[in-house]
This record gives sequence, C-alpha cells and structure tokens, in this order.
Amino acid sequence: MIAAGASALTAVSVEEARAWLRIDGEAEDATIAGLIRVASGLCEQFIGQVLMTRVVSETLPATGGWQRLGQGPVRNMGGVDGLPAEGAAFALPVDGYAIDIDAAGDGWVRIDRAGIAGRVIVTYEAGLAADANAVPEPLRQGILRLVAHCHAHRDAPDDAGPPAAVAALWRPFRRMRL
Repeated sequence: MIAAGASALTAVSVEEARAWLRIDGEAEDATIAGLIRVASGLCEQFIGQVLMTRVVSETLPATGGWQRLGQGPVRNMGGVDGLPAEGAAFALPVDGYAIDIDAAGDGWVRIDRAGIAGRVIVTYEAGLAADANAVPEPLRQGILRLVAHCHAHRDAPDDAGPPAAVAALWRPFRRMRL
C-alpha cells in the first residue's frame, strides 16, 4: 500500500506540539516534526484507521471474491487498474469489477473479468477527517502526549513506555478486524 502525500498530513502541527512541550524557538522543529509523524503513524496503527483523508493505492490479487481494502474509513473509490505479469497497467472496464463501501466505512472490491491481469491496483480515498481541525480531539491529545513522552525520554534506558493515557484516549476509536 502506498499512501500519497502521507508525510505532509498530520493531525497536530509543529507549533501545537512546541507549545505543548513548552519550547521556545524553532531549533527543535525537525525533531518535533519527526516525533509527530511517528506518533501519528502509531495512532493510525492502534486505531486501525487513517486519520486524515488521503489517496491510497492498494495492489490485490485479481480473484473473483469480495476483498476488503486495507485502509479505512473509505470515503471514495476510484477506478481499478489491471496489472499483468508483463507490461503496463491498464484500466479495467467498468463492468469488469464491482466496488462497495459498507456502513462501517470498509471498502470492498470484486474482480469479475480481469482479462490478462493477475493483480489489480485499486485507488481510493480513506480517512476519518478532511483536515486537522476535524480529527477527534482525543486522538489529537493522544498524539501530543506521545510526542511529549518521546521527546522527554529520548534514549532513556529507564523508559517504561508511553503513558497509559495515550491508549485510553485512542481506545474508543479502535477498529479491530478478525
């Protein structure tokens, strides 16, 4: 899976994190930005959802059954391209596949006629919120707390791990798949 522009989208700005950390000046902005990206990625992994809407491309086998897409919640699904063993990808005809978004926001695709394609590339938009201001505040607060923890305990051998408050803030948004 490739998330286009994922590094540019963060639910917390460097300025917000700097204020939370009570840091004056911009000397540590690169470090803080890296910590925000790490904390945001961990948040997405923990809750099983994409925080901010972005375009995702996913390669799947061209089988006849319904297949769930890996990222969610899915907001919009684009076309499906066939990927042959040799040669360039090609757009599958509209009647060659079916797509669906269920009530839980999961995206589904079924390939009916793949032609010479052994795999398909599905392009779609996924995310909880359109921008940082629309990300639920408990998720943002958890990211800020994790950034603060990582900043305070850099290379600390006695680090006991992230505060329990982070998981408590994120847990209500967690989607687990069986």
